[in-house]
Amino acid sequence: MRDAMEKAWSELVATARRSVTDGLVVGTSGNVSVRVGDLVLVTPTGVPYDRLGPVDAVAVDLDGRQVSGRLRPTSELPMHLAVYRGTGARAIVHTHAVHATAVSTLVDELPAIHYMAAAMGGRIRVAGYAPYGTDELAAQVLLALRDRSACLMRNHGTLVYGATLDQAYDRTAQLEWMCQVWLTARSVPGLTPALLSDAELDDAGGRLRGYGQPG
Repeated sequence: MRDAMEKAWSELVATARRSVTDGLVVGTSGNVSVRVGDLVLVTPTGVPYDRLGPVDAVAVDLDGRQVSGRLRPTSELPMHLAVYRGTGARAIVHTHAVHATAVSTLVDELPAIHYMAAAMGGRIRVAGYAPYGTDELAAQVLLALRDRSACLMRNHGTLVYGATLDQAYDRTAQLEWMCQVWLTARSVPGLTPALLSDAELDDAGGRLRGYGQPG
């Protein structure tokens, strides 16, 4: 178990740092977590990711009791735990990505601009606004995630989960890209972006289930 926790923490820190490098978060905004058994490793609150080392690992149980680490966990812990308890998530990435946050202020659902939405379950919903770190926000996010692995958060950012940190991060990057595509397309004067139908998204979802290498 100790080896698994150390490996997971290393991967979590690498993912958090990558989110800064790729411009998905600024400073200490956003957070990352990963589930190992019945414990959740999560980024600490208010600490730059480049300062995190092996001794800084923060772990809580599914009820939010801290079982490891000297640093306080992210203020968004209630949201992470609600997603772990309410879905099959094994890893979560939350960002304040620019284009996704902009879209969250404009619509209640990201228009179906690209078939990669199907990889996250379908049309990406926008969770209703609530103050950060609250149970109310956690409830809004869970509602938006119904049958989905990703959502936008009104005037806030994104939350995406996956079976692994790599999958959660890849979906996060794809979501930000789709938001950028939609914003770019709708900005062209006199033209309206073509969108995919439900049938087209369903077809893409079936094709994507067979994408990649076996195993």
